[in-house]
Amino acid sequence: MSYVSEVLQGLEVKFASQPEFLQAVREVLTSLAPVIEANEEKYRKAALLERLTEPDRQILFRVPWVDDNGQVHVNTGYRVQFNNAIGPYKGGLRLHPSVNLGIIKFLGFEQIFKNSLTGLPIGGGKGGSDFDPKGRSDNEIMNFCQSFMNELYKYIGPDRDVPAGDIGVGAREIGYLFGQYKKLSGDYCGVLTGKGLTYGGSLVRTQATGYGLLYLTQEMLKTNGHDLAGKTVAISGSGNVAIYAAEKAVQLGAKVVTMSDSTGWVYDAEGIDLDAVKEIKEVKRGRLAEYKNYRPNAEYHTEGRVWSVKCDVALPCATQNELHLEDAQALVANGCIAVAEGANMPTTIEATEYLQASGVLFAPGKAANAGGVATSALEMSQNSERLSWTFEEVDAKLKDIMVNIFRKLDDAARRYGMEGNYVAGANIAGFEKVAEATLAQGI
Repeated sequence: MSYVSEVLQGLEVKFASQPEFLQAVREVLTSLAPVIEANEEKYRKAALLERLTEPDRQILFRVPWVDDNGQVHVNTGYRVQFNNAIGPYKGGLRLHPSVNLGIIKFLGFEQIFKNSLTGLPIGGGKGGSDFDPKGRSDNEIMNFCQSFMNELYKYIGPDRDVPAGDIGVGAREIGYLFGQYKKLSGDYCGVLTGKGLTYGGSLVRTQATGYGLLYLTQEMLKTNGHDLAGKTVAISGSGNVAIYAAEKAVQLGAKVVTMSDSTGWVYDAEGIDLDAVKEIKEVKRGRLAEYKNYRPNAEYHTEGRVWSVKCDVALPCATQNELHLEDAQALVANGCIAVAEGANMPTTIEATEYLQASGVLFAPGKAANAGGVATSALEMSQNSERLSWTFEEVDAKLKDIMVNIFRKLDDAARRYGMEGNYVAGANIAGFEKVAEATLAQGI
């Protein structure tokens, strides 16, 4: 039995209750097979894959908090510090009812390779809670965040582990978390990224994941003889990533025709009105069902998904496993030429394989959505230097990072005879750096 098969078999028995984690590991290790086989004796002796798939530590803790009626609630907090071979643990905090250990492990495992691809000295980690911020007051969210940080602060630091935002954690939550960390530790330092501009945050951080997604998509299209300008783009989601992916797509000459949220999706043949979406989602914290109040000619659907719409480029920016095989078939049938993942693992393995087999250019999330963590690392640099760079400086650095990420995964795929397989290319390029650092540092 091959080393990869042996490790996967063991993980599937040990973590049968963590399907998302197993899916992520299977996708990575399978595509790494040529690299592993070329170094099998060395890697097996060093138990490299076992060390790579077992987190350094998994921290679970109770988060009690009080709502506005005086009722006490209890949630579970998580922080998985997965791998720090190339730098401090780095990865977001997610607040969503779906959060469990398997989800956090899948996200943390992906983060190892994503962070490696940026070329910056950051390791992989992830955290969060099954707390649902929707419908909660600012005071309730503050109470939760302060309680969450009461335990988390023991395990993080600017040179140890630097959390950031993710689903359910934006500027408001980061502010409450940072304030409590500062109070508990007595330190004013770059322990969190995604901070407000008045207290150590970086320009472009809000836009970074969405902008970065488009910079990489544009480079992928250009490398393969296409141009983003004039293309029709379907986007899922309407959070931070989706909104700023849409904004940059329009700036680059494309037309965005769809967006979605947890209750439905909109199709606007004339092009999505981003000002309307920003007001609904960022100001009112409302639902896209309101979009027709701004654009009466648009369509609002509560059934189906955005992938049924004819488009040239598809950008899944909502959540994991949102683009299924039947969606991939619809995209191919409608002439889609490229899919780039703005969310973490939003495309199922079956859908990914179908898209690749059909000749659709496919950029995986660990490469395509790395703009957020790249800019978080740039925020860490600014905090360390006590400097603040201009929007243009940060944006230029972000674009360079994303273009270089694509070139790395393109080169890795070519070196192993898999030209055009950017999933394998991303995994190989991310893995090589982490593997070398892990082996160099001993057991």
